[in-house]
Amino acid sequence: MSNQYCSILQSPLGPVSIFADDQYVQKITFREPSDSDNQADSSTLTENELTKLAVSQLTDYFEGRLKTFTLPLKQSGTAFQQEVWSALLTIGYGVTRSYLQMAKQMNNVLAIRAMAAANGKNNLAIVVPCHRVIGSDGTLVGYAGSLWRKKWLLDHEREVSQQGQMTLKF
Repeated sequence: MSNQYCSILQSPLGPVSIFADDQYVQKITFREPSDSDNQADSSTLTENELTKLAVSQLTDYFEGRLKTFTLPLKQSGTAFQQEVWSALLTIGYGVTRSYLQMAKQMNNVLAIRAMAAANGKNNLAIVVPCHRVIGSDGTLVGYAGSLWRKKWLLDHEREVSQQGQMTLKF
């Protein structure tokens, strides 16, 4: 069994937990006060170079200085989920795509619901940009980190890049 490490970043969206082993960042999640699975006692956290690098890159992202992450990533999932997560990495900073557009990109227009489910299982918030996927009509739909965070992330990227959808519908 490999070593496990964790860092906590205080972000504009609340605390973010970053988990890694010796080789890969494996999980980046928003911490909720009631979510005991996502919380670690900060006095007992053991960080490593990967979790510190993730904190640095996420800090730069939140400050508008970083648009592309260069972290070694690995999360467990089915072959289909891995394919969806890889497709998410092709969505540029400040750009949104609908689930339908994603399904067409993956040459599987019948997989919209399955893709949405895989999107919801993404454990690498922000870095694997599932927040950039919206409804076909431009509405914000589904985000494990809460829709207000999704809106904040999209607004942030739009402002920094001066591109993207100008108005988000609810």
